Amino acid sequence: MIVIVGFIVVCGSVLGGFMWAGGHVESLIHPSEILTIGGSCLGALIIMSPSSVLKNLVKGMIQAIKGSPYNAKSYEDTFCALYELFRIARRDGLLALESHISDPHKSTVFSKYPKLAADHHATEFVKGAFSPVIDGSIRPEDIGSLMDIEIKAMEDEHHHPINALSKTADALPGFGIVAAVLGIVITMGHIDGPPEEIGHKVGAALVGTFLGILASYGFIAPLVAKMELIGHAESAYFKTIGVILQGFFNGMQPKMAIESGRRGLENDVRPSGEQLEKLFKSVESGGA
Repeated sequence: MIVIVGFIVVCGSVLGGFMWAGGHVESLIHPSEILTIGGSCLGALIIMSPSSVLKNLVKGMIQAIKGSPYNAKSYEDTFCALYELFRIARRDGLLALESHISDPHKSTVFSKYPKLAADHHATEFVKGAFSPVIDGSIRPEDIGSLMDIEIKAMEDEHHHPINALSKTADALPGFGIVAAVLGIVITMGHIDGPPEEIGHKVGAALVGTFLGILASYGFIAPLVAKMELIGHAESAYFKTIGVILQGFFNGMQPKMAIESGRRGLENDVRPSGEQLEKLFKSVESGGA
């Protein structure tokens, strides 16, 4: 929810400075300007985006407000689940994983780790890596290329709504100018009116420019940056899973395969060597 805090700071700073300088907040409230800018912005977004991109954009914005789901706990659950699967495969053979991989949501292994089990994309990614190896349709050492293709497609899908929102942020100051010009046109129609009326209408026109610039640089552009960071976090998470799985399929011991993935993580989500060893022991004590 840190994004909400940021929005509040932006609004508080702008309005606070305006009021401190002697301005009145009610002079900034012009619903017609908001309709012109907001409606034009929304229309442009609809024009440039297919329905699938719009749906992903809404999901991405909600996720940006909630924060990245790929935290330290996500990695811990993932490491434990993969380690347990690797131990089963080493002990009983890859075919012993079929019941867990064919339907991860009913697997006794995945059900132990709620963060991973709740992530449909992650469980499907693991399933998609194991399945062709188990049924023998691909050599284990070649599965990495398939995972790379899937991650690339995932990155592209995540980038499309970000790109659309970024272009919208760039267009907002322009829509603010449109609203301001329309306000000036209205003002010219009342040019023979009293100075107070003309001043009010000119002020309303200038508010359009103000709103367009504020919305662009104070809200939408930072939200785009936040969504990009979450996209990078998602990509890093799936790449880590890919590195671990490829290491195991290439003959690494389970612990070393997971260690190879751990070392590529950023500090805020990377467990220490001691923490990783505790995770291994917790899996082993569970009788996996």
